[in-house]
Amino acid sequence: MPRKLIVALLVSLLLHCWLMAGLPGWPAGEDFSSRPALTATLRPLPKPAAVAGGRQGPPQAKAASTAAAPPRVKTSAPAPSVVPADDIPSPAEPVEPSATPVAASAEPASPAPVQPSSGVLRYDIVHESSEALIGRAEVVWQFAADGSYRLQSLSETVGLVALFKSVRQETRSTGRLIASGLQPEIYRTWRNGEETRERADFVWPTRQVVIGREGTTLQIADGTQDLLSLTFQLAYLKAPENGSRIGVVTGKKYEVYELDALGEETLLTPAGEFRTLHLRAAGETVTELWIALDLYRLPVKIRFTDKKGRRYFQVAREIGQPVADP
Repeated sequence: MPRKLIVALLVSLLLHCWLMAGLPGWPAGEDFSSRPALTATLRPLPKPAAVAGGRQGPPQAKAASTAAAPPRVKTSAPAPSVVPADDIPSPAEPVEPSATPVAASAEPASPAPVQPSSGVLRYDIVHESSEALIGRAEVVWQFAADGSYRLQSLSETVGLVALFKSVRQETRSTGRLIASGLQPEIYRTWRNGEETRERADFVWPTRQVVIGREGTTLQIADGTQDLLSLTFQLAYLKAPENGSRIGVVTGKKYEVYELDALGEETLLTPAGEFRTLHLRAAGETVTELWIALDLYRLPVKIRFTDKKGRRYFQVAREIGQPVADP
């Protein structure tokens, strides 16, 4: 596989796979690159009491035997139609920061998160046509009692691919949990230990975001997410089975994505078997997500199709709560 393709793959996965908290939030604009990285070992997640808009939890998932094997899917009838989600404004042109704050909606203090207060998702990254394992990814989350959260994802090449080109990509997101879900405040990315230009600082009193090192300011809609917080915001969508619209900041731009719902599917992964809802966002490229309806709507598979039709996917290998190292 050409080196440029390997690099493009990892970047595309991180930017389009809508990856993915108990620590105090960091003030907007603070450089947190020196903060310690989140690390985790695993124990099983507790059975969901209830998922927002979803059903009660299933029996324990069955572990798959081969971690690198692609998932097998059997499709059932589409989910029933429900009332569509509210429209979200389209992306705005760059604007000057407003001096007049916009009145914010009243939100209750520190609502309880839908997901467990902490957890970890581990994925295999696979080149679909060759079924070759080319990387691994990990997402760790922590939600604090004061309503703040911290998310961190780490992706890197493995095996023969890493011998040709070693790529390690890290993303961090912090913010606060409000009644409607996650409200990101700071988003940062690193590649091979060096901070990149892809960053975002959210200014919610004026509904704006400042992106990139150049500081371009854009107007955004309520409910807008960064790429990492989006993973967890899926649990707060009112009607994902009928399609949704959601604003997303990538660190370079702001766009509104249409999430089409393709129905329920039973998905077998190395982490177990899950009843999922298949979502798709299509444009020049296509990103698909399979969210576990009985496990906090966590994404257990993510597939990215590039402009040339090449496909890569992330599939869940382990899902659990972090425990302290002995």
